[in-house]
Amino acid sequence: MTDYKVLLFDLDGTLTDSEEGILNCARHALITGNAPIPKYEALKAFIGPPLLVSFQEICGMTYEDAETAVVRYRERYSRIGLFENRVYEGIPQLLHDLKQAGYRLGVATSKPEVYTLQILEHFGILDVFETVAGCSLEKEGETKADMIRLAMERMGLTAADKPYVLMIGDRKHDILGAQECGIACAGVEYGFAPEGELRQYGASPIAADVAELRTILL
Repeated sequence: MTDYKVLLFDLDGTLTDSEEGILNCARHALITGNAPIPKYEALKAFIGPPLLVSFQEICGMTYEDAETAVVRYRERYSRIGLFENRVYEGIPQLLHDLKQAGYRLGVATSKPEVYTLQILEHFGILDVFETVAGCSLEKEGETKADMIRLAMERMGLTAADKPYVLMIGDRKHDILGAQECGIACAGVEYGFAPEGELRQYGASPIAADVAELRTILL
């Protein structure tokens, strides 16, 4: 067991493989808005960051057009997309074993909290988490750092606890959010980061797969 006592997990690309649902909903938002659809590799960058940011950075939309695209995205996601998803093999048992080992577990994600709760419950892994912190449907512009701070606040953690808190995620946003909050961040290469991104932004340690993540944490 590591020196960490609290583990905060990202959702997309860390606990679940959500590519199908996210990309289908992004395409839906673009098609219904008569906007061009980026190539697959560019579209994959939608997985992880806040939607409002992705529609602007990936599709070149204005802030106002991106807001409209987010509404179209969520129209499909709330009905269909959130369940076009699967939990990575080995994650449920790992979470159970981490909790049994005495870790406090939480989720910090840029996905709306209402959808995150539904997904975790659908896959039977909600109960292992002490808290789930996700974005609000009504409030745009929330960052990964905001979600990490929210999770820590809900868990009653203070500045003195930061050395014992580890964020675990698959993209640079997880790393940068953790750095902003003054905590460490481990990376998982089985998620959606481009090659080299996790090392470039300073994730440490880095797990190639769920089995290696288990070895690192237990």
